[in-house]
Amino acid sequence: MAESKRANVGDIARSVVLLFPETIIAARPDPGEPARDDRETVVLKSGASAGKPWRRKPRLQARLAPGLTIPFLRRALSIALALARGHLLLDLATPEKNSQRALEVTAQNALLSARTEEVTRLRTIVSALSFDPLSGGVETRDQALFVLGLPPGSHPDQRVIRARFRALATIHHPDGEMGSHVRMSQINAAMEILRRGGN
Repeated sequence: MAESKRANVGDIARSVVLLFPETIIAARPDPGEPARDDRETVVLKSGASAGKPWRRKPRLQARLAPGLTIPFLRRALSIALALARGHLLLDLATPEKNSQRALEVTAQNALLSARTEEVTRLRTIVSALSFDPLSGGVETRDQALFVLGLPPGSHPDQRVIRARFRALATIHHPDGEMGSHVRMSQINAAMEILRRGGN
């Protein structure tokens, strides 16, 4: 089956373990060990017999979650074979599953709606903190206050000025998603004017 599907047997086993609840797999009859005459031929790669063919019991290597037993793996593979041969049908739609899925979709939609509202709120804040760059640059105290979004003619203390500078720099730094070299240059110029106490 693996050869016809161009798949790795370990991947097929993992797929069944991921798709089916453990209780379903555990309830499946264990097909048991390979028959005594079921052997595969391998060529030895090392030791005194390197290069010679050797017939051995078929082996399977599969990385699975800890705690899964070899019989459990055989049961999983028997489910894969039954599905491939049409002896077992997979029913993905049950009322319980549909109900559970509907709850999950409702929860995801609520989370998406909350995130959309948060993004809208943040965009509103960013646009409120934005300013149209001054064509002639920042030269006066009132222009500096305008750039930092402070009332004209006000005399904010250095703590308020630094807080406003940090908020604007976070948004307008050229390395950021909404960055602007022109705005950041004017924010720096405004900060320098207000730091010096210019008019």
